[in-house]
Amino acid sequence: GKVNRVSHYGDYKVVDGMPVNPVGRTGIKGRGLLGKWGPNHAADPVVTRWKRDEKGAPVKVSGKGVLEFVGIKRRDTGEWAIPGGMVDAGDSVSVTLRKEFGEEALAALDMPKAEQERVMKLTKQLFSGSGTTLYRGYVDDPRNTDNAWMETVAVNFHDASGDLFSSFKLKAGDDAGAVSWISIDHSIKLYANHRTFIEAVVKHHKAHW
Repeated sequence: GKVNRVSHYGDYKVVDGMPVNPVGRTGIKGRGLLGKWGPNHAADPVVTRWKRDEKGAPVKVSGKGVLEFVGIKRRDTGEWAIPGGMVDAGDSVSVTLRKEFGEEALAALDMPKAEQERVMKLTKQLFSGSGTTLYRGYVDDPRNTDNAWMETVAVNFHDASGDLFSSFKLKAGDDAGAVSWISIDHSIKLYANHRTFIEAVVKHHKAHW
């Protein structure tokens, strides 16, 4: 069918009809909590803006701007994370990035139809560019097993002017316990290896860490 069995990691072995985790053994056999055998593809939109003070001036630390990103608090672990999700069969990564941000961060599913259409139009505007790919590959996810594992494409969409988000009221939706703009610095603690994506976005924008 349309299920994507291709790994960003390259070729992987199939032994006794089961794919083998290319990074190594986890101690857990089978599919575990993941939906598919082998690679389970996700997409993580890292949406950022420059932090500003009450007067609207950019906040700087040691001469470098401070970035903020949209984070969700996962209901399952209580950890902050990037609002990503699984790539549905037949969907492209770009469609998933926009859809997941709308469903998880903007709670598009809980809005009146007119408001939902307005928000999705603004989201489409933000995601109209290709974004900057920060990471593509294996994810060190607690759900990984010997025969099923998470892979992702993390893409940065940066609202440089801050104008696009002025009308967005962030609220929790889907599997997010809370949603917020989170200031980025080296002390940040995030779910799985999401910190790696945040470090990459800091380097890309030459921001404070």
